[in-house]
Amino acid sequence: MPADRLTRSAAAVPVGIVHLGLGAFFRAHGAVYIEEAMSASGGDWGILGVSLQSSTMRDQLSPQGGTYMALELGPQGETLRHVQSVQGVLVAREDASAVLEAMADPGVKIVSLTVTEKGYCHEPSTGRLNTAHPDIVHDLDAPLPVSAPGFLVRALALRQQRGLPPFTVLTCDNLPNNGHVVRGVVLDLARAIDPALAAWIEAEGKFPSTMVDRIVPATKPEDIARVEALTGAHDAAPVMHEPFRQWVVEDDFVGGLRPDLGAAGVQLVRDVTEFEHMKLRMLNGTHSSLAYLGYLSGHETIADCMADPVLDQFVQHLWAKEIIPALTPPEGVSLPDYAAALRARYANPGIRHRTWQIAMDGSQKLPQRILGTLETNLAAGRPCPGLMLAVAAWMIYVRGTDLAGQPIEVKDPLAPRLRAAATSDDPVGALLALREVFPKDLAARLAEPVRAAYADLLEMGAKAAMAARV
Repeated sequence: MPADRLTRSAAAVPVGIVHLGLGAFFRAHGAVYIEEAMSASGGDWGILGVSLQSSTMRDQLSPQGGTYMALELGPQGETLRHVQSVQGVLVAREDASAVLEAMADPGVKIVSLTVTEKGYCHEPSTGRLNTAHPDIVHDLDAPLPVSAPGFLVRALALRQQRGLPPFTVLTCDNLPNNGHVVRGVVLDLARAIDPALAAWIEAEGKFPSTMVDRIVPATKPEDIARVEALTGAHDAAPVMHEPFRQWVVEDDFVGGLRPDLGAAGVQLVRDVTEFEHMKLRMLNGTHSSLAYLGYLSGHETIADCMADPVLDQFVQHLWAKEIIPALTPPEGVSLPDYAAALRARYANPGIRHRTWQIAMDGSQKLPQRILGTLETNLAAGRPCPGLMLAVAAWMIYVRGTDLAGQPIEVKDPLAPRLRAAATSDDPVGALLALREVFPKDLAARLAEPVRAAYADLLEMGAKAAMAARV
């Protein structure tokens, strides 16, 4: 007999936050913090989720009243939590007007986002709006938008027309200076639509930068079955996550209006930059390095990579010799201690974070995660053979075949162009010529060491090439 569907057990809360991109990460991270903040100090901070394209999340969560289970996967065991801060889900592609009206509601004070790097429709190498992006081309003329920047601009326009203050835009994606980036993208688009609107947003809007951290692997069918066995109720959309979590937020909100995030353990700071760089380069940078080199070594997950002495030694080399020397630590933070904690988190056997999943959208991720560290090291005259090897591994990965000639399903917004460049007569040169990824000056300095690393991967294989660089 099938189990009953999971249902809401707590009273509904008025919506104060609209969240664009209601994926697993936010539901295992931000939604939990916001629920704890309301539990500690009250407030109408219920979350209305918005799926920009797919109806899947709405279809899974709506019959459950927006609620779901979060399963913490620790080295010593599992802990379940029933998360009920999400009040409902809209699908933008089905009813863009409903989404805009929700964002323009006077009760909404914050619009938060986890739309991944590619969702900002920007040039990763410059941070500026990509006006040639098909969604932006559409949104420049159409009153009903399709892109995240388009929804932000059109909803802010409605609020301006109705004499309402703007909402705070709270980005939770892995971008350096993410608040600055989304502010720039919004202002670029607003200026092209209505310069007066752009001036109002620039004067009145708030775009605090944030740093988010929690490992959240993709939910698999066996995870759904596991949660059902533990609870006796069917949950179509549970999330799995590690015990660790961190959220650092610049305390800069329109009218000072926000949940009591500090009561939930959020670090509220004046400037998040050093935390962002630490996390993007030490966690995300090594995650991407392990994703490409681990995949080419035959490893399915990050935990599998860490169980391999060659990859374990390689990632420790990256932290100690190539990444930490290029960072300024946040006040009171020991970067070697942070690296040691990351190593333990990566090795957690309860978290099966697939290398293939992390490898997705590399053209959008490399500039923030790896290229910034390379640029800093090259300017200081420090060699960085391990990170050069990671870039070369990405170049092999995006050709669509691994070192043994087996096919790879490459997920990337630039996938056709990447494959064409990566399978050309000069793959390294052709990929370095992609200005969306590699700034011209940096590409010139990368050419020789990345060519050498690329040749080593083809000749020696991934593991031998890593061992030769530590």
